[in-house]
Amino acid sequence: MTAEGGTPLAAAGPLAGLDPGRSKCGLVLTDPDRLEILEALVLPPEAAWQQLEEWCRQKGLAAVVIGNGTGSRSWCQRLAPLLAVELVDERGTTLAARRRYWQLFPAKGWRRLLPEGLRHPPRDWDDVVAQLLLERRLGRCLPRRGR
Repeated sequence: MTAEGGTPLAAAGPLAGLDPGRSKCGLVLTDPDRLEILEALVLPPEAAWQQLEEWCRQKGLAAVVIGNGTGSRSWCQRLAPLLAVELVDERGTTLAARRRYWQLFPAKGWRRLLPEGLRHPPRDWDDVVAQLLLERRLGRCLPRRGR
């Protein structure tokens, strides 16, 4: 596990971003060059764990980026034997991720008429929180494949 901010990222290869939760987790996967998001999921915790294990086997994950808030300690302990863990400050991610959601998925129909502050995404956006954590660690926005 590495400290937050300023430390070099793990070895080359794809990264995963994880927003851990008790009932659901946001999970994203970058391409090996870390230029875009290839997959974005919202899963129950055990399914998120299984997906991370699968990505380790099939994609050769270099590291997982995880927020340093509630629930991160148990995930870090569980992930440490599997791959490198990069901690990121997750303060303010919920509001920031809501804004990022509308950048990734522009409002359509009647939602366009609402001020952004009143818009609520029509689905769980834990995957966007995971993407935001990863973007904070990399220091840049990542597009989603096919967008």
